[in-house]
Amino acid sequence: MNPRLLDRYTNEILPALSKSLGRTNRLSLPRLKKISVNMGVGAAVNDKKCMEEAVDALRLITGQQPIITKARKSIAGFRLREEMAIGCKVTLRGRRMYEFLDRLISLALPRVRDFRGLNPKAFDGRGNYSLGLTEQLVFPELNPDKYTRTQGMNVTIVTSTDSNDEARELLRGFGMPFRADGQTDSKN
Repeated sequence: MNPRLLDRYTNEILPALSKSLGRTNRLSLPRLKKISVNMGVGAAVNDKKCMEEAVDALRLITGQQPIITKARKSIAGFRLREEMAIGCKVTLRGRRMYEFLDRLISLALPRVRDFRGLNPKAFDGRGNYSLGLTEQLVFPELNPDKYTRTQGMNVTIVTSTDSNDEARELLRGFGMPFRADGQTDSKN
């Protein structure tokens, strides 16, 4: 059985994009390529158990084994040595990508405290969208009793288009909760 968002993409979003962009070739329309989820675990420099917890949490959230990222160079001020484990990441493609995006939009983002919508301007100029989550416990797969440390993560959604506007339209079709243009972020 196909993921819900994949069916929605082929049956609803593609025809709508074709009509709005004026293109009939399906391959020229924007689509999701991959989703990259990464956690920087700075506390792992002092405590190795932090890294194990972060890897375990990311495995539960994404359904895929994370890769441990290592420091490229030594920085004495942070007590960091070259090749020391400082983070973990997962690249999702295909079915897992659509299932993760569905859980992110429908379950995790509504659970974020004081959530007023995502910034519609957080595109990189090449059609890719990045967002940060301050706490991994917004995902219902994680037991709050087991994961006591709050650990943030970055989620990057890579699309096949180079236009931010086309990518924004694609993500709106998936139901990404962007803020209205008049609203401002409370942190600014």
